Amino acid sequence: MRKIALVVMIIAFVALSGCSENNVSQLFETAEFEELQNNKEHAVQLYEEIITKHPQSEYTDKAKERLAALKANK
Repeated sequence: MRKIALVVMIIAFVALSGCSENNVSQLFETAEFEELQNNKEHAVQLYEEIITKHPQSEYTDKAKERLAALKANK
């Protein structure tokens, strides 16, 4: 019984991990779109969300770069 519970927990963890990275990807794409639409305030909010909520994501460094560029152009 314990083995089954452990396997279920591992599967759930792996599934949620994948969803999280997919979510970060969508956040980053939305932030880029907001930039293109000249909605810089919302883009900044989204980049900050990526940085704070997903610090280990592959998108974090990209979000930091975009955030710095947006704040430099204020």
